[in-house]
Parts: sequence; C-alpha cells; structure tokens
Amino acid sequence: MKRVLLTILFLCSISINATESRWWKGNLHTHSFWSDGDDFPEMITGWYKDNGYQFLAITDHNISHDTEKWMVVEEKRNRDIAYEKYLKRWGADWVESKTEGGGKTSVRLKKLSEYRPKFERPGKFLLIQAEEITSRYLTSPIHLNASNLRYRIAPQTGDNVVDTLQKNIDAVLAQEKETGQPMLPHINHPNFGWAITAEELMQVRGEQFFEVYNGHPYVRNRGDKTHAGLERVWDIVNTRRLTELKLPLMYGLATDDSHAYHKTGSKLSNTGRGWVMVRASDLTPASLINAMKRGDFYSTTGVELASLEQNAKQISLVVKARAGVNYTIQFIGTRKGFDSYHTPIRNAAGEKLRLTHRYSDDVGAVLKEVLGPKASYKFKGDELYVRAKVVSSVRQKNPIVEGDWEVAWTQPIRPGK
Repeated sequence: MKRVLLTILFLCSISINATESRWWKGNLHTHSFWSDGDDFPEMITGWYKDNGYQFLAITDHNISHDTEKWMVVEEKRNRDIAYEKYLKRWGADWVESKTEGGGKTSVRLKKLSEYRPKFERPGKFLLIQAEEITSRYLTSPIHLNASNLRYRIAPQTGDNVVDTLQKNIDAVLAQEKETGQPMLPHINHPNFGWAITAEELMQVRGEQFFEVYNGHPYVRNRGDKTHAGLERVWDIVNTRRLTELKLPLMYGLATDDSHAYHKTGSKLSNTGRGWVMVRASDLTPASLINAMKRGDFYSTTGVELASLEQNAKQISLVVKARAGVNYTIQFIGTRKGFDSYHTPIRNAAGEKLRLTHRYSDDVGAVLKEVLGPKASYKFKGDELYVRAKVVSSVRQKNPIVEGDWEVAWTQPIRPGK
C-alpha cells in the first residue's frame, strides 16, 4: 500500500511540474517591409530568435501578412542592402523575385503561413499574428496594437481622441468575441505626436494595456517641461480609474517598435531596447495573453528578475543580480485619501491646453525604497495600488536617450485583490 501511495505521489509531482509556469521573453511591437520597417520578416524573426526571445509579434500598419505583396528592390529604405543580405541568408530557392519593366527587380514578401514553420518550435519559439491599427484624430496619431488576431482590422475613426481609441479597441474585442480566440489590444506610445493625454487614456474601456516604454526615438517616453512622462501618466491613469471611474488597472508594456535593422544609433528605432517577460504555463498565444490579462508579467529594458511574488498581502521580488551592479528598488503607488486636486495647463491667455493636468505628489508616490537586489513591500491596507520599479546602475545598451539606466517595471496590484 505504501509503495502504491508513493507511486501516486510521484506521478502527481510529474504532472504538477509539467504544468508549472515559467518566464517567456517577447516583443509585441515590430515592423517589417510589409509596412515601414527596413527588413524582411524572416530576417527580423531570426534576430529575435537568435537573441533569446521566445515570442514575437510583427505589427505592421493596417496590414496582415496574408496577402500577395511584392516590393521593388531599390536604395530607398535600405531595400537593396536588405535584399542582398536576405538572398545570402535564405538562398535563391526561398527568395522569390522577378525583373520588371526598366530592369527593376521585385521580390515577393512571404506570408506568415509560409515563414512561420521555419521558426516555430513548441515550447521554444512562437510567432503571434498581429497588426498595428493606425488611425488619427485631427493631428493626433492613434495607434493600437492587436496581438493574436484572426484577420485584419480596418482602422476606425471617431469624434475625438477617446472615441477614436474606443472604436478601435471595440473592433478588436468584437473579433475576440466572434472567434473565441484570446486577443490582446494595447495602446501604443501615447506621447508620439503628443497624441493622448492621461485624462483621455484613463477613459477607455475594455483596455488594460499601454506602452510605458517604447524604443522608438521619437515617442517621448520622458515627456518634457509641459507634457507628462509616461510613468507619470501611468500613475495618474490608475489613480483616477480606481477612484472616480471605477475601471480596472492599466498595465504597462515595454516594446521595441523596431523599424531599422541595418544600422544602430539613438536616432534609429532598433531592436533589443524593451521587452516583456510573461509568466505562463505554455508558450501559446492563449496562455501568454491570459497571463498578461492577469497582470502576471513585467516589462524591462535590461533588468531581469529571479523571482516575483505578488499577492493580497505583499509584493516580493529578487533581481537576477549581476556582479558589480547596484540596484534600487522602489515601490510606487497612491494611497486612499490622497490629495485629488489637479489643474489644467493654460497658455498666456489663460486658455486650457490639451495637456495632461498637474497632480499632487500624492499620486504615484514612492512608498518605499530599498538599495540592493532583493525587496518586499507589505500592504498597509490604505493603498489604491502598488507597483515596483527596479533601476540598475548599468546604462542601457543603445539607448534612445543617452544615459538611460536599465530598468524593470512590475505591474500594479491592489491590496486584497
């Protein structure tokens, strides 16, 4: 009898271990020749796979990689350079080209269904079908990434910024409901073109995600003297969503938004600047997306975590520390009873400007700071939410702003939730 029980326990332990969650590294914002990137999807995918990523979404503007598309090989956007590299790497048997009038060479862009089998391996690497739904309201570029789409979504327009955002989000949610396939919409780079204020972002419904960090050099993550940086926006949004608007927390992503693959520099949108680490049981779109919807992921520009535990009572984390590197861990949040007064920014004539309002320092305050690679925060019970930020003493490789440190952001959590 004892031997039978031991056998049962052993088999159970195998089953439990087989379904244990682990961390998966991925990028959810990337561009190719299908829109305004300067390389072929196979070359881009190869870079990410070779550099330790387990999943990738290529998110070209308003197009899905499932149509017939040819591209003229010319000097514009490094097409000639890319073509030579592509031909050398993949060979004439794979690369499909033709000579047109005037002696110009055109190459056919491979569909996702064609190049996906070259890269995907169960439990090793995954490509997620995606699109950057690209719309506009007046001068504001409204961009929304949608991951794990079944088919392309046409950009929607609205009567204002919030309405435009909402209509595009609703289009993704409608496809998700129609197909039963988990999908993840996320709002891209709110400060690109100063497109979206905190007061606008906080109003969207059915959306849990936005980019708190984007690796494109022109998205203005830090803001400026009159525009709030995206971390500040994050805290403002969550504070007011939880108190006044009675809406769920918004989670923050880090992405590359890569377009440039042949040269590197702070003025180019390169690979490897920002990514997410998702804790999920399987490397499948459904498993990854469901984990992210639970907030079970962190975003980073270089800092990696050895462990992260978040529950109703506390947040505990340990950094995967590197020798000779110092770490500062901050726990950031807003407490109940905060000073809720906020004021719009006005021009010299006293007119309100369409800018994120000024808020008190109670919003997104540093509740605790620890020097070192390990820290925990026990909830006192009066916090609306708390999130952790880890800042390394190592400078980010190939940053968009010179001197940026490597950073990681955990997702906000509510006490008792």
